[in-house]
Amino acid sequence: MTDPSDSLSLAEHGAAPRDLPPPAPLRLNARTALFLDFDGTLVEIADHPDAVFVPDTLGETIHALARALEGRLALVSGRAIDALEAMLGPLEVAIAGSHGGEFRPAGAREAEALAEPLPAHVLERLSSFARANGDMLVEPKPHSVAVHYRRHPGALTGLLACAEEIARSEGIAMKHGKQVVELVMPGSDKGSAVRAFMQRPEFQGTSPFFVGDDVTDEDAFEAVGSLEGAGVLVGPLRATAAHWRLPDVDAVHAWLDAALNPSAASKGI
Repeated sequence: MTDPSDSLSLAEHGAAPRDLPPPAPLRLNARTALFLDFDGTLVEIADHPDAVFVPDTLGETIHALARALEGRLALVSGRAIDALEAMLGPLEVAIAGSHGGEFRPAGAREAEALAEPLPAHVLERLSSFARANGDMLVEPKPHSVAVHYRRHPGALTGLLACAEEIARSEGIAMKHGKQVVELVMPGSDKGSAVRAFMQRPEFQGTSPFFVGDDVTDEDAFEAVGSLEGAGVLVGPLRATAAHWRLPDVDAVHAWLDAALNPSAASKGI
């Protein structure tokens, strides 16, 4: 298995990290737990969060994987749970939304909060900056707030400075993802969500995989690595704690489909 610290140490010394191998075929057995990011992993990132294309079959694929794993699957997304279900329909699988701030085991209808709600004045401070600098898209969530700057790249320096100052003064975290800057409450991170799921009976004794694309997934990559599992980075190579890499969303779907249909995959269908 590739040591993720090799990639990180090379990047810190100015050298390009070496490429990561593709993951082995996914085995849906009693030793496997699977955690999946959403944007950039199961669907392509779009200019607007509401503009992503969601395949009609995606919801059923997620449920099929959960059934095959006897519940040892969870979606772990930066989106709120309500936003995920608006795109995928009602979900019976385990979900962590808002970067882990919302935690909902499989079959439950109410989410447990792993973080405090975002204070209203934090939302207003960041929203005021966004309005004054091109009216950037602001995405409020229960435990965080995201500002998407894809259409306003020139505002990034000021946005980062504003978000960093708010984060320092409020004692909260700032995350800089793909064309988005987000302020999140303590405890609202994907690594904490993975660890919380792994303490549940259905996940115990398994080797967890986390599949994600963004720097906001690094907490989860580190978590699964410490739990005798592995992270799968989706997209271009970068410094990461992941062990393996898939080039794009299509490759993720092919990897998952092959696990659900191993006989077809072995015949090259």
